[in-house]
Amino acid sequence: MMVIKFLYGRLNNTGRILYLLAAVLLGVSLFFPWWSMDLVAPQYPEGLNMSVYAHKIGGRIDILNNLNHYIGMKEINEANFPELKIIPWVVGSVAFLAALTAWLRHNGLAIFTTVAASFGGALGLYRMFHWLHKFGTDLDPNAPIKIPPFVPPVIGTNKLANFMTYTGFGLGGYLLGIAILLMFISLWRFRQWDEKSSSASSQSSC
Repeated sequence: MMVIKFLYGRLNNTGRILYLLAAVLLGVSLFFPWWSMDLVAPQYPEGLNMSVYAHKIGGRIDILNNLNHYIGMKEINEANFPELKIIPWVVGSVAFLAALTAWLRHNGLAIFTTVAASFGGALGLYRMFHWLHKFGTDLDPNAPIKIPPFVPPVIGTNKLANFMTYTGFGLGGYLLGIAILLMFISLWRFRQWDEKSSSASSQSSC
């Protein structure tokens, strides 16, 4: 019975504000890198950067591809990542659902939006690991320089030859994570609000 009441309940004003803020953060995240990799070596003291946005890949891709050629790694090309054409539409749809949730206040819609955002975020992390694994292990055996297969971490550091790589989320990735967190907080605040209201109603009826 409590589950049904929760599903058909309505967000309070705090929950609505949090969902609206989440919608804004999701939209803004599209304009900033979600993930980045920085490579530092003696011959590149200023470092080389690759930034992954929701819809494109930025940074010194030309130089990185030249280096990748010597170790047999496949060329980094946006055409090889079909996700880049889909992600902006997915994020835009979730942002719209979050804004719609803030307007309609339906808790069932809030749960659906939060689950959709969480699933999308988890799938994005999986696909990131998939591509890192694929690029690091599917090496050309006839490459000029032979190196053992490797998998750069999604977050962390890794040493390859004389290169140190630093990987982690960009501002867009953090905004995306904060937006999902705000959705969970909103649902938690509604649950607290509903329980208090139910308790107060029970006491008044007694």
